[in-house]
Amino acid sequence: MLVFRRTYEAVGELKREIEKARIMTKKHQLLLHSLVAKHSTLAIDLDIAEEVGFDGIEASAAKLRAFLGSGFSEAELAALLRDVNVPGMGFLVDIERQGEARKQLMREAEELFRLASVAGAKGVQVLTGPVDVEAVQRHREGLPTNLYSGLLGRTIEEQIALTATNLAEIADLAANDGLLIYLEALSWTPLNTIEKQLMIIDRAGRDNVRMVIDFWHCYTSGNTPDDIARLPKNIIYGVHVCDSLAFSSGVPDEVVLRDVPTGAGVIDLKLWADAIKATGYEGWWSCELFCRKQQQQNSYDVARELHALMSTLVAG
Repeated sequence: MLVFRRTYEAVGELKREIEKARIMTKKHQLLLHSLVAKHSTLAIDLDIAEEVGFDGIEASAAKLRAFLGSGFSEAELAALLRDVNVPGMGFLVDIERQGEARKQLMREAEELFRLASVAGAKGVQVLTGPVDVEAVQRHREGLPTNLYSGLLGRTIEEQIALTATNLAEIADLAANDGLLIYLEALSWTPLNTIEKQLMIIDRAGRDNVRMVIDFWHCYTSGNTPDDIARLPKNIIYGVHVCDSLAFSSGVPDEVVLRDVPTGAGVIDLKLWADAIKATGYEGWWSCELFCRKQQQQNSYDVARELHALMSTLVAG
């Protein structure tokens, strides 16, 4: 009986490994973003993803830390995610930090990459700063602030050079753990456009650096679907399908402009999705969500709607 049980368990394990390998090589994977069920636990995220039929999750480091912080071990976290496809995980902020703050940045990177390795994530998202939009608003208005201001006030050339140097070191740390990093330039920060991001990545000169295309950040940075369609497909690691309220100028406020159901805003989602596909890209798509009403609704229902929407966009 014991031999039979062990054989049965081994067969089950093999089947799970085969299924995970199939999903990981699948074209146009649809991922559940952790913000769809912002106020839920990691366990609920995983249940939603399985119930709805997502191909995996874009995980939240905050939820992973909360799991560990509640008393679970790293081994238990690894076991929980063993059969889950986790192409990406967020995130490391303000990657342009200098001086003593730069030392702290690298410590945060090492800790985050260790967490990603435990979780079985393949990539980690990194963000340009300042992540606090108020710092940018006050700088533009010439007002004093005690908020972290990053490289505001420096020339764009200086900002690109310093950020690229940091990105290269971060990429080297990630490579030690077998990880890829994917850059997202926040649209209220100085290095917000696709062109500037490409310059940073090129200057960093590391093979394990890509970018994520976020419809909202592109739209509010002034980029267009045509800009996206001209990208080499291999520079794109992932896609954030999201929407926006109307924006014309100034400093974009994410909290205000992204508080809309995906598909109910002003972004032509099909046009942007078609631009992504025009590059030849066949990687993962994630349904990042900032709509506060939807985050208070039944997360399973919201996830079903987003899965259906992304399926249509990818297949259409």
